[in-house]
Amino acid sequence: MPDAVLALDQGTTGSMALVLSDQGEVLGRAYGTIKQHYPQPGWVEHDPEELVTVSQRVMYDALADARIDPHSVKAIGITNQRETTVVWDRKTGTPLHRAIVWQSRQTAPICERLRAEGHEPEFRRRTGLVMDAYFSGTKIRWILDRYPDAPARAAAGDLAFGTVDTWLLERLTGVHATDPTNASRTLLYNIDEQRWDPVLLAILGVPEAMMPEVRRSAGFFGELRPAGGLPGGIPVTGVAGDQQAALHGQGCWEQGLGKNTYGTGCFLMLNTGGQRAPTPEGLLATICCDARGGAAYALEGSVFVAGAAVQWLRDELAFIVNAADTDAMARSVPNTGGVYVVPAFTGLGAPYWDMDARGAVIGLTRGSDRRHIVRATLESMAYQTRDVLEAMNAGTSEPLRELRVDGGASANDFLMQFQADILGIPVDRPAWLETTAAGAAYLAGLGAGVWKDPGVLANVRRRERLFEPRMTAGLRESLYSGWKQAVARVRTR
Repeated sequence: MPDAVLALDQGTTGSMALVLSDQGEVLGRAYGTIKQHYPQPGWVEHDPEELVTVSQRVMYDALADARIDPHSVKAIGITNQRETTVVWDRKTGTPLHRAIVWQSRQTAPICERLRAEGHEPEFRRRTGLVMDAYFSGTKIRWILDRYPDAPARAAAGDLAFGTVDTWLLERLTGVHATDPTNASRTLLYNIDEQRWDPVLLAILGVPEAMMPEVRRSAGFFGELRPAGGLPGGIPVTGVAGDQQAALHGQGCWEQGLGKNTYGTGCFLMLNTGGQRAPTPEGLLATICCDARGGAAYALEGSVFVAGAAVQWLRDELAFIVNAADTDAMARSVPNTGGVYVVPAFTGLGAPYWDMDARGAVIGLTRGSDRRHIVRATLESMAYQTRDVLEAMNAGTSEPLRELRVDGGASANDFLMQFQADILGIPVDRPAWLETTAAGAAYLAGLGAGVWKDPGVLANVRRRERLFEPRMTAGLRESLYSGWKQAVARVRTR
């Protein structure tokens, strides 16, 4: 029986597991949903225990679906929703609070205080990030502030912090560790020195005793403990945050290659090579993976709401039954009739970074109906991507000539064609859209020696369709100008 690799993709709305052969073929898959908790408007939380149980179940189900001997699985790769924060008791393993999700705005007041105190430039210089509630550091501080004895327990080493990869590693293997891609999203990791930064830890009042060990993305993290029907002893040898895993899974291993992932949010990432590049205004510098799973650098633009806006159409407005319905509905009208949807439900991310902005539907007339709003919602993903790419191209000597795409919404033909039209460059969609899980599998396989050389993976990615721009330049710029005006209406700074 050929060697196999098990990949776990723990995302914001669910966990997915894939079993890949050593030839890169999918042998089995499984998916399970995660409940979203909204304690207050703008707050988003998860049950940490549910993250573990659902992840264990889908890994077990994927192995069952593959119908292979579990002993043929030589490695496990984990990729995860980034920035989501868990703090737990080291002795009991009990979470102190529900996981604070990356989207959550509950730490915005802490960010405003740090900004008012003049700390933002230091954080930006050392981490490549901006002062925003998106990142983990202020979430840790918020949890410590909520429980009177927590700061003393944290200083004594009794409490542990982790992003979701670390929390899963702790429960699956007993190891408290993370990788550079996830560490670089915490506001506490110096991406030049590649270590937890004592200055930033002190500013936020986060004891270093809480922090996990940072290990290479492709390398040994620990061995699976038997639980939830899973066999013990399989090594976890690959870990990366979801967007960096997708970049790796898309084969963007070299400087100048970029991808956009359309998930709950939308994330455009450009590999800038082995040296940190200057960061354009409104974008982030972060750590990604090179071909062998070592640390490299990237520019990133993070859009908070993309696929989540389609969920809003389905769950809150009841305009659609399934996400796939949006394609036909969008095509059923020639345009939006001047309607723009700005889905700033949890603020605006890159390149605006406006935590207090809120969503709006602009340009409604008596003739507007749900088809126009559905189409405008899809178009908002493409406009937000252009916002990010405009900032990215302004800071690089060579503008991106082609965009590789992945994630659930990239299956929507209308959206991908509109994306190519509004960018004015081709959009390359692969045959296999689960590139985030693929990236985790590749890193794990490289870390375990299933693949001796990343070159053998170069031909695994295959193009399914290339969307060429068809829109005239005049219409493109007119539509984009309308979008910019709509965004200006919701911005608070």
